[in-house]
Formats: sequence, structure tokens, C-alpha cells
Amino acid sequence: MSVLIFVENWDGKFKKLSFELVSYGARLAEMLNTEAVALSVGHVENTELEKLGKYGAARIISAVNANIHVFDSQAYTAIIADFAKRENANVVVLSNNNTGKALAPRLSVNLKAGIGSGVSKLPLSINPFTVYKKVYSGNAFSNLIIKTEIKILTLAQNSFELIETSNNAVITMADIEWNSSTVKTTVNEVQKQSGKILLTDADVVVSGGRGMKTPDNWGPIVELAELLGAATACSRPVSDEGWRPHEEHTGQTGKIIAPNLYFAIGISGATQHLAGVSSSKFIVAINTDKDAPIFSAAQYGIVGDASKVLPKLVEAVKELKGK
Repeated sequence: MSVLIFVENWDGKFKKLSFELVSYGARLAEMLNTEAVALSVGHVENTELEKLGKYGAARIISAVNANIHVFDSQAYTAIIADFAKRENANVVVLSNNNTGKALAPRLSVNLKAGIGSGVSKLPLSINPFTVYKKVYSGNAFSNLIIKTEIKILTLAQNSFELIETSNNAVITMADIEWNSSTVKTTVNEVQKQSGKILLTDADVVVSGGRGMKTPDNWGPIVELAELLGAATACSRPVSDEGWRPHEEHTGQTGKIIAPNLYFAIGISGATQHLAGVSSSKFIVAINTDKDAPIFSAAQYGIVGDASKVLPKLVEAVKELKGK
């Protein structure tokens, strides 16, 4: 028996999300009195793979094949399912990002496994196997019982702390069969954004809404983001008005993010917006309306005009950084 953790890599590198998954899977393995096995697909250097052991993986499987050039959910499902069977895994852990959401339903069918999607805590009980997850855009929670022999869990990003260990994991290289007929995805062109922090990767996000009044007032938001090494974002009305590019739109119909720190400036906090940012570890809200819904989700709030508060906040950060 084991807990199999699929860790995605980006150009051969792991991100905080990967280490969070391993930390979660290792603690879950302890609860089940078994071992945590991390599975990496595609070429990754040993020095990078070793990092997974520092977060509790007992073993690391590096599955490689020279023909793997692009993520394809159907092909990756076959690979992960094969290793789940080889390792006799009773739990498979994935991230609740776009990749995990594409893989989990297919794996569920392949392994005849129940799914706990978007879980944010370790199971409340092993028998029956009960997991905790947020529902209704984070306004409520549910205790979900999974009765199948094999369970699939997708972990909500930024919901579990990183736990470093002194563990030295054993790395095993495994060749995989690659049936090109199962690959339905073709990449015709790759365009990489440079000189800007990707919104989905950012630990800190500074976001603005219609409370900024005009696009001409966006300067302090960009300045604050630069000072904090943060990404910039916006609410849907702002992107619809053309004040900011659509790629910065966060919310239920935009990008779902989970940074450590999220600044909501001039954003009222409609349900659709909160659905996309509610997994943020800390939310700081600035709004003139003391009854704005954003304050119910925020850990810190300032009732005031963003055009007056934001410049003072920028100056405070500059002073703190000695600029």
C-alpha cells in the first residue's frame, strides 16, 4: 500500500505547489501507516528530484520517455494509473489546478476510484475516509466520505503548510511505454511571457477594481506590485472596460489563484470574484464601503478611498525597504 503523489514540473523545475503536495501526501501516508511515493513524469535532473525528499517523500519515481514533449491528459492518465497499480496505491494525490482537474476524472474511471476534489485539510477520519473541502465559493464546508478502495484527492493550492524533513528519498528511474496513438494534443507554437510575474505563480498579488475609478489611477497599483515583487490583477468589470488586459482578470470566470498575500483595492467582493481568490492565505481589502462583501473574506481591511490610501501604502513600503 502507498500514497502516490503526482508532482508536475515546469521545464524541469518544481514549484512551491509541488512541495506542498509532497508535504500533504507524506502526512497522509503517516496517518495510513504507509509510505509516500512521489511520481515525476518527464526529464528532471536528480538535484531537482532530491528536493522532493526534503518534504517527506520516501521514494521518488522519475518516469521518462524521449517522446514526452507535451502534457496530454489521456496519455498522462495512463502513465499515472499504471504506476498507481504498480505501487498498490490506495490514495493518489494531485493538485487542484488545471492539470489535476484534467487528470482526476479520467483516473477515477481508470482506477474505479472516488474523488475528493479541492480538499484543504488532512482527512478528518480514516475509517470512514472523510475529507474536508470548502463549497459555495468558500462560504461553507463539506465533510465528504469516500467509500471506494482507491481514493483520488486534489489538494487546493496554498491550503497546506510546507513541512521540511531530514528524509533522504530513494530516487528510481523508470522508463515508460508511450503509445503515440493516445496523444491527442499538438503544440503548434509556444509563446513565453517574459519580464513579468505570472499571475498564477505569484506569491503576492495586487489587484484593483472599479473603485479605482479610471485606468489613469492604476499607477500606484503597479508601483506597489513592483515594490513587493508581486503580480498585478483586476476584477472582471475592469477587464471588460478595457482598463486592464483580460489575462489579469481573477474570479470564477477568470483566473483562479491562491497567493500568500492578495491585495483587493477598490474591489467590492462579488461572489464570482471571491470564488477565484478565496484560497489566498491573507487578503488585505481597501474599500470606501464598510459593508462591502470583501471585508468578510479579508483578514485585514482599510475603510477609505483607494486614491488616498494607496499612495500612503506605497510610501510605507518604500520606507520599510529603505527606498
